[in-house]
Amino acid sequence: MDVDPSKRGIKMTFGGPLSPVSGIGASASQVVALARALGHALPKPMTEDEINAAGYEGERGYHGTPSGIDNTAATFGGVLKFQRTDGAPIFTKKKLPEPIRIVYASTGITSSTTKVVGDVRAKKEENPEWFDGLMEKYVDLVERGEKALDDGDVNTLGKLLDENHALCQELTVSCEELDTLVDAARSAGALGAKMSGTGRGGLMLALTPTEEIQDKVAEALGKIAPQ
Repeated sequence: MDVDPSKRGIKMTFGGPLSPVSGIGASASQVVALARALGHALPKPMTEDEINAAGYEGERGYHGTPSGIDNTAATFGGVLKFQRTDGAPIFTKKKLPEPIRIVYASTGITSSTTKVVGDVRAKKEENPEWFDGLMEKYVDLVERGEKALDDGDVNTLGKLLDENHALCQELTVSCEELDTLVDAARSAGALGAKMSGTGRGGLMLALTPTEEIQDKVAEALGKIAPQ
């Protein structure tokens, strides 16, 4: 952004309810907010794409090789279909036919995205055939999930969340604490549940069909989740 702090001092104060190092995208929200704030303060007119690009550079400082999805979501908001490529990422805004009710809960465990991504990369290099097979399952899951979202089919979407969590377990990025919360959400009436974010701690989410069940799932998770 061509900012030289040795020539112009900068004082930054961040705040908000997002828990850092939990997989909810707090770091992306921070760096995107910083890009917007600097754009207003300098002033420096910036497009949304330029803000997103600045946010990605900030994410690289935190995580090394981020996917880019968190800064994209923080920049543009809403529900996005995101695809990483060798060049610029591809993302499409989605319009949902009906509101979707979810419940988030945290294990209270922090986890390093850089370390988890590095561990997964090592497993890929060690056994590329296993990894390629897993990616084929993921691609198929994403396609079915997008259709369920477009159709407003929350029952199918819930089943796909369960499938996704099983793939995350196979990828070794879930943990006992996440699995416990996922199981509790399902037992309380969630249509499906899965870990969210980096994994090996952090957050999980549950899909609920009605406000009543949403409250019931939230109550059940509130009894066992640290956050």
